[in-house]
Amino acid sequence: MTDPLTTHSRPEDPLLAELLGLALEAARRAGALLRDGRPDDLAVARTKSSAVDVVTEMDIAAEKLITGFLAEHRPADGFLGEEGASSPGTSGVRWVIDPLDGTVNYLYGLPTWAVSIAAERDGETVVGVVEAPMRGETYRAVLGGGAYAGDRRLAVRPSPVLDEALLGTGFGYLRDRRAHQAEIARRVIPLVRDIRRGGSAAIDLCDVAAGRLDAYYERGLNPWDLAAGALIAREAGALTGGRPGEPESGELTLAASPGLFAPLQGLLEELGAWHD
Repeated sequence: MTDPLTTHSRPEDPLLAELLGLALEAARRAGALLRDGRPDDLAVARTKSSAVDVVTEMDIAAEKLITGFLAEHRPADGFLGEEGASSPGTSGVRWVIDPLDGTVNYLYGLPTWAVSIAAERDGETVVGVVEAPMRGETYRAVLGGGAYAGDRRLAVRPSPVLDEALLGTGFGYLRDRRAHQAEIARRVIPLVRDIRRGGSAAIDLCDVAAGRLDAYYERGLNPWDLAAGALIAREAGALTGGRPGEPESGELTLAASPGLFAPLQGLLEELGAWHD
């Protein structure tokens, strides 16, 4: 098996190398649990609630696997997880975890779901891993060390003009928010090449890094949705942010190739993509 920490991409900082190795292994284990533990008939369970309950159980089990593995190796670290893991820690390192990003895709048997694990040091994201088991892809990045999928170094596409840009976006769970997001998309789509809606923020951000999308934007993301993917996008050459002059946040998250970032950010600000 090829060492995922190949010489050309191995962090020089021993701590970052350790954090990356742990994130890769934790994501691999959680991805295997979710892939192999999903019932074949999940999407046609007898009731809506029974299917959702199974997904919730898998989600929680994956987070427990990740936090247990990381705590075993680094007991002083903190955690912030979608399924409730929250502790400040004492080491200055905090893990930001989405054990199953793309829950509805997972429920329906669609392949676009992922495990997302980021490590922060003193509040700055320094390691990001996104494991996409059904794609057979593992994305990773270390601050200042570039972004990779396997052994392939990632780079954003050359910046197109806005009307030739392929965008990704997403929609929230709340009905009113979805309606407003759909209205924003209706107004954006005549101005760009097209819009895709993949269903996993982590994978959409990695697709920007890999050159499969020119840009991605969404309102309503949580820290665990974007921490790893945003670092991977930046390390591949993308710019990330929120409203003008602000970092990515729950108000708005945007990742785009450098020449596209400002025009798209300005358009989204004008259209009010940052509010419901």
